[in-house]
Amino acid sequence: MVLQVEFVSPEESLYSGEGVQVVARTRGGGEIAFLTGHEPFIGSLLTCEIRVTEADGTIKRFAVRGGFVSVTGTISDSKVTVLSDAAVPADEIDRAQVEADLAAARAAEQADPDDPYPLEDIRWAEVRLSVLGDSLPH
Repeated sequence: MVLQVEFVSPEESLYSGEGVQVVARTRGGGEIAFLTGHEPFIGSLLTCEIRVTEADGTIKRFAVRGGFVSVTGTISDSKVTVLSDAAVPADEIDRAQVEADLAAARAAEQADPDDPYPLEDIRWAEVRLSVLGDSLPH
């Protein structure tokens, strides 16, 4: 038995496939794994990595900038849907762009330490680098 897995934004479908497990990090709930037959669920996502283990054992990694995750269906027919404005598969992440984004966000934080937005931009860049398997630049 497999899960139907879909990542969607308000504008488009970002990924659609089948998996045996989806692991995400929810706000206030920590890391959670979804398997076929999981109870119905809806949760708010942190900016995090989501891992989809496909039926053949391949693990697809995504950087997700917040949003929601829901599980629907029955024991034999489950679906995991991730709704986020920004969800990027590891193979589409541009390391040079992420490093530039990180530098810009750190500069913005230095310029105005009371502005909360650069902190989220820093976290988004760090998650994308983490999905690439990179340690953060110093």
